[in-house]
Amino acid sequence: MEQKNIVTVKNMVCDRCIKVIKDELIKNNIMFELIELGKIHFEINLSTNELKTLKTILEKEGFEIVEESDLKIVNQIKTLIIENIFHKRHKLFNENYSTFLSSNLKIEYGQLSRIFSELEKRTIENYIIQQKIERVKELIFYNELTISQISYELNYSSPQHLSRQFKKITGITPTQYKNIGSRGKLDTI
Repeated sequence: MEQKNIVTVKNMVCDRCIKVIKDELIKNNIMFELIELGKIHFEINLSTNELKTLKTILEKEGFEIVEESDLKIVNQIKTLIIENIFHKRHKLFNENYSTFLSSNLKIEYGQLSRIFSELEKRTIENYIIQQKIERVKELIFYNELTISQISYELNYSSPQHLSRQFKKITGITPTQYKNIGSRGKLDTI
């Protein structure tokens, strides 16, 4: 049985994840072309045995291969959102997330929204807000930007909007958070 040469990986959400997977693949002599958030590219198609070994390696490190097409779509949505919010690999120029996701995935937003909500039991919008709040926490923690600068960086309409949303999600204001600060792991959001 022949497999595709791009494997989508669930929970691969940060550069540390990429490093862990890269180190494991090298250690196990599994040749790859490129590793990026949510994906491993191989030069050739994987055999069934190679795929089985890859699954074992990934599971040992807390990752899993996304095999169903809807799960792949959800993983791609999450990856695009995280890349945009945390790594600015995709810049939204006067574009909302629905247009951004649809154009990148070549799927109507209504279908993306339905698939995401069915599998994640929450909306894409909720996921975006939670990721943005985690990014706000990170930026507050590093204490390099003001709340106004953070709101601009994350495309909030105003610092007040950011503060209201932050308090709604966390129960405290950004200023209160700055005094006590605590962040979650991206792959648990």
